[in-house]
Amino acid sequence: MRKQIRTITSIILALTVAISLTGCGGNTVAQADINPNTPIEEVTFPLAEKKELSFITNAPARTEQDPNKRTIFMRLEEQTNVHIKWTCFVADQFADKKNLALAQFGALPDGLFVAGMGDYDLLRYAKQGIIIPLENLIDKYMPNLLSVFEKYPEYRVMCTAPDGHIYSFPWIEQLGSGKEAIQAIGGIPYINKKWLDYLGISVPTTTEELELALIAFRDHATELEQAFSITGSVIPMSFIINNGDQDPAILINGFGEGYGDTGDHFAVTNQGKVIYTTVQEGYKEGIAWLHHLVEENLTDPEAFTQDWSTYVAKGKNHRYGLCFTWDIANIDNYEDYIMLPALAGPDGLVTVTRQNGSETSGFDRGRCVLTSNCRDTALAAAWIDQMYAPIQSAQNNWGTYGEEGTANIFEMGKNEYGDPMLIHMDLGTNSPVEIRENQSVNGPLAILNDYYGVFVTEPDDAKWRLDNMHETYLKDMKNEYVYPNVFMSMEDTNRISQLDTDIKRYAEQMKASWILNGGIENEWDAYLEKMESYGLSEYLQIKQKYFDAYQASLTEDTK
Repeated sequence: MRKQIRTITSIILALTVAISLTGCGGNTVAQADINPNTPIEEVTFPLAEKKELSFITNAPARTEQDPNKRTIFMRLEEQTNVHIKWTCFVADQFADKKNLALAQFGALPDGLFVAGMGDYDLLRYAKQGIIIPLENLIDKYMPNLLSVFEKYPEYRVMCTAPDGHIYSFPWIEQLGSGKEAIQAIGGIPYINKKWLDYLGISVPTTTEELELALIAFRDHATELEQAFSITGSVIPMSFIINNGDQDPAILINGFGEGYGDTGDHFAVTNQGKVIYTTVQEGYKEGIAWLHHLVEENLTDPEAFTQDWSTYVAKGKNHRYGLCFTWDIANIDNYEDYIMLPALAGPDGLVTVTRQNGSETSGFDRGRCVLTSNCRDTALAAAWIDQMYAPIQSAQNNWGTYGEEGTANIFEMGKNEYGDPMLIHMDLGTNSPVEIRENQSVNGPLAILNDYYGVFVTEPDDAKWRLDNMHETYLKDMKNEYVYPNVFMSMEDTNRISQLDTDIKRYAEQMKASWILNGGIENEWDAYLEKMESYGLSEYLQIKQKYFDAYQASLTEDTK
């Protein structure tokens, strides 16, 4: 890894760091100082005199829309003497609003605190001069982030664009690593153990046994509704199709080759070959079986149209026999449900395909950026670096302590050395996601495995999830590779984006149609031809190129 870092540094030094942009009407956007000479002591907090920065961010619709009214930012202003002028958009409107804001070249904010930028966005806006390189600022004014990079050099590598520059501040959340990372599996199937016990049914271990359990839920619906005072009718299995963690893809891992499906529809064989899951024979067999469950009236009729709020509302009424999500507490409760183990398919295969990118834990490259309009980049970098302080990162990510009149994520306590430590509170019946949305501010941050027990306790729900996930699934994670967080060139990123638009849309459209209406056997060959016409082979070639390069870099690090 150090060899990689040296190579990247050489590239950085060889490149011109100043970027300019001629905008609409011939107006030139002022260049930000990306290599300021501001003495460190002038950006030591709290500042002697109050200063102001401007940032764009977003917040869920049902939460506070003025960031300066959030406890975390109120405390940060007291600690730093920096006032932030926020432009906050509703989260589900953020993508469009952000793009419009960035088009106003003469009125750019200092930065985007929650940028929501993919690789193509980072490279495009950098090329246009809208966002600026950050590596010099990181090295001069960001000791907290620099410490993370020094401890885990791979994160600096993953943040570095092919041109040698770093254009964004990352979000990093470690909870375990490799196959034991909490991100290894996203959408977990949770089955109602209370219903199984009431009906005298063992926890299913095969697809056939699961089908029989769902049939029992269906046929004994009236009994279950009466026995458990359920509001509304029993739903044997519910999901939200093509919706990340709420998708039922994990159920079909045991069919055929054993790759099932993933959120981005990519997997890597143990021979290092990148494949597209939705064109595998096992996928075809698994989708046909899911359609069979629909035909048997074992699935939620709204599973193909419902949104998150509808999905949760039915879960809170205790109507689900089987559902899919990251954390069952967001849908129902821990007491009634257990994780459904990996199911043996028709031929006895038991396996679980890990999520891509999970090898390096939770990671978002394009979380925060600075614009070419930023007049005090040293101050902006130093302020953002406060987000990478361990206790601050934990609050930004999950929530805070000491808020009156509401449930808190933390209380402030002490670790075994007598130093301050955030202690996760018992949330009772409260939904963790709702409290976190009300208190957390997201943005750039880093939470490392060695912070737990020193700066913050492990979240109870995360520990519950990790412990149960390891016990239930670890032994069945047989794939050695996941697709890594690679940073492609602008040309390849652009081409990948073009290819993905048609390929993914068509694959997911057909997936929903086949599960709901059937027809996969008759339409399969035409589907494969269509996928190829959309450029699937080229797509896989580009992905393979970067996977091979990434693996080669790991080999170099061991020399």
